[in-house]
Amino acid sequence: MQNLTNIQVNVTSDRSVTVIVKVCVVIPIFSVFLSFIILMLHTFASHRHFLESPRYILFTYMLVNDTLQLLTSVLLFLFVMAQVNFALVLCAPLLFFSTATFLNTPLILAVMSLERYVAIFYPLQRPAAWRADRIWLIILAMWLLSCVQPVVDFAISKPRSTTDILTTPVQCKSSVLNVSLAQTLFKVVLNALFFIVVAAVILFTYVRILLGTRTMRQDRASVTKALHTVLLHGLQLLLSSCAFTIPFTEHLIVLHVGWLREHMSFLNYVCFVILPRVLSPLIYGLRDESLRRHMQRSPLCCAGRGQRPGSVGPRSKGKSIRK
Repeated sequence: MQNLTNIQVNVTSDRSVTVIVKVCVVIPIFSVFLSFIILMLHTFASHRHFLESPRYILFTYMLVNDTLQLLTSVLLFLFVMAQVNFALVLCAPLLFFSTATFLNTPLILAVMSLERYVAIFYPLQRPAAWRADRIWLIILAMWLLSCVQPVVDFAISKPRSTTDILTTPVQCKSSVLNVSLAQTLFKVVLNALFFIVVAAVILFTYVRILLGTRTMRQDRASVTKALHTVLLHGLQLLLSSCAFTIPFTEHLIVLHVGWLREHMSFLNYVCFVILPRVLSPLIYGLRDESLRRHMQRSPLCCAGRGQRPGSVGPRSKGKSIRK
């Protein structure tokens, strides 16, 4: 009996250490991401000319979408780590926003690649839908498309007979709703369709811009930058699409390597859910010279605190004395 008690204590202790390590990995990454997002959104709000460009409007929408996605996914992660169970009626909204914002990411990447294509080939005669005052129609269409899967998933889901959606506490995971073969097949087909369409759009825009540069008389630097941007969209799509293969890779690795499924799930969550959304604002924000310059001047940035607003530099002070 004493040996059994010691084993249970060791298992509980090991799980507590594992939970602490996982939380200490996720929370700092999310905190850095959130602080950088706040700085960028403050920069956009302080300089209205950014919101007059379709490119920056789409980028702002991507920041908001990724923030909502990470916020809901981190909340779900913390609930699972703390083994907090609550009714399905409270869990469903979190799962809905997490799924919708996750599917919205590849759509935003495709639309941003198309925006670069339109900006290169139609600089003076933009189609009406791609103008700054009409771009919200495209954003609305993306949001509606990303909501198709969770809406259908919830519509055809049938909770277990022992589960009451109003009172029975459950662990808030997508597997709670995904209990039928039809749901699994629907999600696999729709995810594959999302990936194929977005990959085709990004590949088309990259090849079209690459071939069109030979006959165009535009600034080579801007065209090269557009090509690099589209290429980054493709890399981000590749990282995001790896999340679709998580159930298959987890099953294969658990069978052949012997890792625990919960550890493999955490590794996939960090690599293919958190990191792509953390890296994208850093890459796009630091690559854009205008945005980077305004961010450095922002009062929220550390670089902007080196000199107080009312202070006078040495040169200006010398000039004032001579005057």
